[in-house]
Amino acid sequence: MSQANCRDASYFLFASFVKELSHFFMLRAALCGKSPPLRVTIFRMADKFTVGLIQMSSSKDASANLDRAIGKIREAAKRGAQIICLDELFCGEYFCRTEEAALFDLAEAIPGPTTNSLAKIAKENNVALVISIFERRAAGIYHNSCAVLDADGSFLGKYRKMHIPDDPLYYEKFYFTPGDLGFPNFDTQFGRIGIQICWDQWYPEGSRLTALKGAQVIFYPTSIGWHRKEKTEFGAAQLDAWRTIQRSHAIANGTFVAVVNRVGYEGNPAAGDPGIEFWGNSFVADPFGQVVSQAGTENEEILVVECDPAKSEETRRAWPFFRDRRIDAYQPLLNRWLGE
Repeated sequence: MSQANCRDASYFLFASFVKELSHFFMLRAALCGKSPPLRVTIFRMADKFTVGLIQMSSSKDASANLDRAIGKIREAAKRGAQIICLDELFCGEYFCRTEEAALFDLAEAIPGPTTNSLAKIAKENNVALVISIFERRAAGIYHNSCAVLDADGSFLGKYRKMHIPDDPLYYEKFYFTPGDLGFPNFDTQFGRIGIQICWDQWYPEGSRLTALKGAQVIFYPTSIGWHRKEKTEFGAAQLDAWRTIQRSHAIANGTFVAVVNRVGYEGNPAAGDPGIEFWGNSFVADPFGQVVSQAGTENEEILVVECDPAKSEETRRAWPFFRDRRIDAYQPLLNRWLGE
């Protein structure tokens, strides 16, 4: 008998025992003229699920990028992935390297053309999808968003990136309005998930609030890389910090984190755009912060990783950070600064 079958058999035996025990006490109470005891409720551990991360490069051809992503979704599904996440803004190059008003034409509604196309793929392959899209909400209001599709193709909702950077080659404040949907969770057919997008990943507050709503895994679709002139001196430290901060979210919250980044070089030095060398290194960390699967720096890869919610239960029992939080003492976090 498999381990899963053994666990199910044990559960049903235990449930039957408790049920019969409850009946016994209710009968005894009735004979003695006493009120019956409170009913016992058994909460069954959530089932395992499998995530898939698609690390890919993108060109300026949105149609070609979407076609390639669909092929990779199908491949991930064949390998057993049930909840699949694409990297940040995968439909095109990371356009925020420059500030150009014409690039607002790349935005689309959610739901819209991309979600409509991928809803069919989700249903055909029985997979849930996390899809990063440049969202057009209204004229002059655009967001860096993720749509979530369930395995039947239904639209579960969206998350809008909350933290918007403004750094050299990452001029996102020119394009994106900060998110206003908070930190939602989404109940797919396979598991409960949360989302943070790229720059969000540096903020423990966002990950904590996402986890407190019950997310079993937090996805981090990302487009991050090196400025080539900085890589030799700072590259290794930057990559290590990026990996460390997200592993810390797994540890602090006792949940899985699944980080998917793009790869490849994008830029046009002749036009004054030195470009970004995206560093890949997509990975999945377990609730103890251990990296259980990781992609490389240069190549397109697909990671498929099984996640067992029992690991969160085990970790949170040993390290009960949620129990020991001093929620009465955190009001000062709502201030911008606590100094003079």
